[in-house]
Amino acid sequence: MARNKEALVLLLDVGPSMHGVLQEVKNICSTLVHKKLVYNRSDEVGIVLFGTKETCNELAKELGGYKHVTVAHDIKVVDEGTSQALQNLPAGSVPGDFLDAIVVGLDMVIRKFGNTKGKRRLCLITSAQHPLRDPPEGTKEDQVDTIADQMKRHDIKMECIVFREPGVHHNAVMEENDRLLYQFRNRSVAKVVQVDSPTSLLGALKTRNVLPVTVFRGDLEVSSNFKIKVWVYKKTAEEKFPTLKKYSDKAPPSDKFASHEVKVDYEYKSVVEPDKVVPPDQRIKGYLYGPQVVPISSAEWEAVKFKPEKGVKLLGFTDTSSILRHLFMKDVCLFIPEPGNTKATLAVSAIARAMHQMNKVAIVRCVWRQGQGNVSIGVLTPNISSANNVQDSFYFNVLPFAEDIREFQFRSFSSLPSSSQPTEEQQEAADNLVKMLDLAPPGREVLKPEFTPNPMLERFYSYLDLKAKQPDANVPALERCLRRITEPDPDVINQQLPLTQNLGKAFELKENPKKKKARTQDRLAYTAGDQAKSVAEPSAEKDGVLGVLYPPIENIGQIRDLNPVQDFEAMLAKRSSSTWVQKAIEEMQKYTTALLENSREGDNYEKALECFAALRKACIIEQEPEEFNQFLTKAYERLKGDVANFFQLLSSKNISLISKEEAPDSDVTEEMARSFYLKQEAACQ
Repeated sequence: MARNKEALVLLLDVGPSMHGVLQEVKNICSTLVHKKLVYNRSDEVGIVLFGTKETCNELAKELGGYKHVTVAHDIKVVDEGTSQALQNLPAGSVPGDFLDAIVVGLDMVIRKFGNTKGKRRLCLITSAQHPLRDPPEGTKEDQVDTIADQMKRHDIKMECIVFREPGVHHNAVMEENDRLLYQFRNRSVAKVVQVDSPTSLLGALKTRNVLPVTVFRGDLEVSSNFKIKVWVYKKTAEEKFPTLKKYSDKAPPSDKFASHEVKVDYEYKSVVEPDKVVPPDQRIKGYLYGPQVVPISSAEWEAVKFKPEKGVKLLGFTDTSSILRHLFMKDVCLFIPEPGNTKATLAVSAIARAMHQMNKVAIVRCVWRQGQGNVSIGVLTPNISSANNVQDSFYFNVLPFAEDIREFQFRSFSSLPSSSQPTEEQQEAADNLVKMLDLAPPGREVLKPEFTPNPMLERFYSYLDLKAKQPDANVPALERCLRRITEPDPDVINQQLPLTQNLGKAFELKENPKKKKARTQDRLAYTAGDQAKSVAEPSAEKDGVLGVLYPPIENIGQIRDLNPVQDFEAMLAKRSSSTWVQKAIEEMQKYTTALLENSREGDNYEKALECFAALRKACIIEQEPEEFNQFLTKAYERLKGDVANFFQLLSSKNISLISKEEAPDSDVTEEMARSFYLKQEAACQ
């Protein structure tokens, strides 16, 4: 067998105790086959069912016994037939004997491959609730030892998934079956996993094997005279969607050798000579610096690159409490001592146990590869092993630099007036909701991370298989088990319905319709009397959230030269009529335009810059991005010749159009906002 090729035999219990989860068994095994068709098309899979009314296997024909065990699919390269056999799983009528099924599956592998080298695996899915038949000779424990010896001799591993619902009462038969399965594990030929829900069953089977590849092999440098040989592996990594390739249907259907591959070629042409293709040696990258594009050649870029030396250096130790969990970045890595190196094993174990006792973590500087362009600063957390045959190790998490941290300041309820703070009744209703939806209640964890599959990936592989059979098929509805991952458990919601109803009663819930925005020319005009009245009236919401965003200084009806930004914020906080915000924005636009028009040698630039920044911030908060974008565009078109330096100042301060990322109502993309001044200059030229 090839190095990466695997032979797998699925041993599936279809007896009466498994009828409630047969659909989930089909789904998990089908997903495994779908992934093999994508990633490991040369893998071979066989299917053995036990608990069936019939008996169909080679051992029963040759030796007798092994009743109610059926070979549904011989060990073959995965294909459409494998998937079809899984979809046609029968509901068995008799209790199954998992030891007989293991022997039949083991016999299939040995008959197929003999003593050749390769990866072979059995996967047993059962409830293990029914008594096993007594062997002709010896005890059941002796039979397990004999099977384990055969598995070791042929280098065959087994994965056992035991499904039992939470309400099932454990009896002597189950305890004996568990003991036999764990005996396989103690002989180092099997891994045993117990799950208690259909959702956990979906994630219990490893549907894709990923080869362990080291990220780093080298020294953990404690000092110049003390270095420990370590290997670093990825402990967790995000599972990506398979790469989708472009497909061309231009080849005739009769052409069996057509690859349908799409190749994309790019041509670069000069703006001055549109018909001339620019060769690669005449192209150079440019980087934005304010309104300018600075060309930097590849040789210059290589010269300024930071090229650290490969290695992992210990910087020091700190208390565990000083490293916050939410600061961890990227994937988790595992530091282990170099295999076979006794001194490295002792050194890692001694440091890890000392750190554990002193409640410390280590800060390290990592460069995984020679010539790597970046340096990682991370934290090593000790991982103390409780098993004698497993070494102590470290978990590694990347820590952020100062530029990577995002500080978001949110005001607490205590800063709001008493009318905006929750009452005791409201707080109690919210607390009860959190307790009701607890995913880890005492004695049981609902969504275990190690057994919770990615619902997007599960749906993708299922739909990919469906589209292969039915090209015009629509996306099917979300399955029950996947809905349990993405939505609240309906059983919990129905049982605790009074709590959710109390939450609705405790809070005054109102519909918040989206305000229809009127065009500027359609808005109501202000009269002098309205202005005087609005100046005299106190702000109705000055003590609320709006007062926090725009703290009112005093009742202001116009923007004055002394403190224009404060006057503007006071007008926004006032809101004595439905169009007061629009009036404040228009007044600020007029004042800012007058500043620029009356500026001499840039004497008003700083004040105008503050006004632009305040106006932009207000338009984002008030969901009026178009007001600012139109104002900036018109001001630039009209005044760019007179105050060009001012717009360069705006560009350097990153005061540009408001993009969709900042305000959903905006029609401007982030790229359009970033290149606004460049495009305006290009249009002028």
